[in-house]
Amino acid sequence: MSIDNKELTSESAEKLLAKQALKAEYKELAIQGLWKNNPGLVQLLGLCPLLAVTATVTNALGLGLATLLVLVCSNATVSAIRQWVPKEVRIPIFVLIIAAFVTCVQLLMNAYTYGIYQSLGIFLPLIVTNCAIIGRAEAYASKNPVAQASFDGLMMGLGFALVLFILGAIREVLGQGTLFDGAHLLFGDWASVLRIEVMQLDSQFLLAILPPGAFIVMGFIIALKNVIDAKLKERQPQVTEQIIERVRVNFES
Repeated sequence: MSIDNKELTSESAEKLLAKQALKAEYKELAIQGLWKNNPGLVQLLGLCPLLAVTATVTNALGLGLATLLVLVCSNATVSAIRQWVPKEVRIPIFVLIIAAFVTCVQLLMNAYTYGIYQSLGIFLPLIVTNCAIIGRAEAYASKNPVAQASFDGLMMGLGFALVLFILGAIREVLGQGTLFDGAHLLFGDWASVLRIEVMQLDSQFLLAILPPGAFIVMGFIIALKNVIDAKLKERQPQVTEQIIERVRVNFES
């Protein structure tokens, strides 16, 4: 009985360690996708559509949701077939998978959100060549199980969509003085009530609406993230020093 109990305790301990490791992995994936390795702020991938269509929040959300859906589906599919894909032709196969999901998203948006489909234009099919999607398929999805790969795609997609939303909000407020202008194009007629007039402008501020304004705003956002990262790094040594001092005090007592 004692041997059986020892085996049970060792098995339960291994299961507990495995669960803790899995939780830590999911937590790290979330942090990487939303902040540390954000595809828009850190990797600077997909800048062409990111800077071109974010003149309004509605366009930014439309592109962000489309990219998010393609990222999750393509990561899950690549992870599911990773054992049968030859290394020599993996990139063309990944591109074909991504193109298939982009086509599905295009058809859905053409059918249900035609206004935003027209507004995004050529930048919707250009999701196929988005380096962030191909990069995650190659770097993570092709080497990990479906659950982790899908979660990685979700976090990377949310991080990319968050950058799109912030950039679109700043440009729309500065350029038009509004928020969620044209929301009905994405969410339906009921979303007309979401439009907010932040400030009244006699004429549109073209610098914020045109692509040069997108570069300037994006530069400020990246600079703000770098400042926050620098302050976080400054706090970390102080925390470790306090922990060391407390441990020494405990040992002396």
